[in-house]
Amino acid sequence: MNSETKNRVGIYARVSTTNGQDPTLQTNELREFAERRGWELVGAFVDSGVSGSKDRRPQLDALMELARARKVDVILTWKLDRWGRSLKHLVNSLAELESLGVAFVALRDNLDLSTPSGRLMFHVIGAMAEFERSLIQERVRAGLRNAVAKGKRLGRPRAVVDAAQVAALREAGLSWAKIAERLDVGEGTVYRAAHASAKNLPRYDRASACKIAAD
Repeated sequence: MNSETKNRVGIYARVSTTNGQDPTLQTNELREFAERRGWELVGAFVDSGVSGSKDRRPQLDALMELARARKVDVILTWKLDRWGRSLKHLVNSLAELESLGVAFVALRDNLDLSTPSGRLMFHVIGAMAEFERSLIQERVRAGLRNAVAKGKRLGRPRAVVDAAQVAALREAGLSWAKIAERLDVGEGTVYRAAHASAKNLPRYDRASACKIAAD
């Protein structure tokens, strides 16, 4: 951050409900802290009645856009849980701010990523996120192994089409792509239906069926 000019700060606050929760407590503390530091306030961004788990938070997204446009030097929030949608989002957003050269301060958590102790805490948070990802991946793999052991077939079930209908549509002059579109299935499903039909026909009728599948 440039020490010769005032650092521009954007403050962010969030309350999950508008019933009895007032973001003013957060914004007042943040404004006072910014004033004591001598920072120039760019704006206060407040998401009211928005859960911390929501993928879209208009005010948070707007503040991030300012950071990407290099219009703020510092982002100041009350606590980490006001900012992060999840541990993954927290790590990714803080890493992006670091790459942009924008400092991040969580007032009540005593976290300032412009300081050595703050950067150390960021690495700890990153390690926790990696550990969480590893746990999720292991649970998914264990679930898949258990399903296979019980004889369950994984993946989407194959679509079933009427081979006679496929043959009739081909006779009517429709392409494989048009037949697939008409039946709302993939072209591969149409091919398999035509070939399976050819294999199941009596010997004397296979030649015409194979011709249908090959056209």
